[in-house]
Amino acid sequence: MAQSDIGDWYRGIPQVTRYWFTASVVVPLAARFGLLQPHWLILDFARTVYGFQIWRPITAVFYFPITPMTGFHYLILLYFLYNYSRRLESGIFDGRPADYVFMLIFNWIILVIIGFIAPLMILMDPMVLSCLYVWCQLNRDTIVSFWFGTQFKAMYLPWVLVAFNMIIKGSFLNELIGIVVGHLYFFLMFKYPQDFGGRQFLTTPQFLYKYFPNRRGGVSGFGQAPASRRTPENRDAGGGRHAWGNGNQLGGD
Repeated sequence: MAQSDIGDWYRGIPQVTRYWFTASVVVPLAARFGLLQPHWLILDFARTVYGFQIWRPITAVFYFPITPMTGFHYLILLYFLYNYSRRLESGIFDGRPADYVFMLIFNWIILVIIGFIAPLMILMDPMVLSCLYVWCQLNRDTIVSFWFGTQFKAMYLPWVLVAFNMIIKGSFLNELIGIVVGHLYFFLMFKYPQDFGGRQFLTTPQFLYKYFPNRRGGVSGFGQAPASRRTPENRDAGGGRHAWGNGNQLGGD
């Protein structure tokens, strides 16, 4: 019965989130038990470019060093990954997995570029935070709960996590990079076209629809596109936009 329940839960995870979550469990555990060498998984510019170890930008997103000191933080990351990726995929990206995959690819590319410059060897932290930030911006006024029963609007959650990790780990660089990357996507996809009347810089490539075709049905409501601040005349001239629905409270089904 327990195995059946776990199987049902796993199969119920949205497709893209399931792949991401699975890789983020398998790769770190494989490295933890010696099946993979960690130094082959981290991001390294010289070895990626000059050594042609082109898998590193990919494995750096899924790998996290699991130790007695980092195990709790890793579990928190998995929780955030599962919770907010699932909410994005079943909310504003419901029925549009290709568009969600494109968001992840965009965030990943920006993180790899930053990682080469920084340098940043492990990308799981900022990648998860970038998705969390997008969800929080789409659900700005949703009340979320944090530790010790504290409650506040979702728009503040990324910054609370920055402060929290500064206290716990003494560092907030990963979280800050994730916020920057998430904001870049959010600004280019939503704010700039809607509020400033700018062009749509981000468009999902057609080949992604071949592998992740749009589908109808599903449960939506975990997020909404930001309300446009442009005048009604400008909004009408634009031909109108789709209403995405309301956000749900953190922890709701």
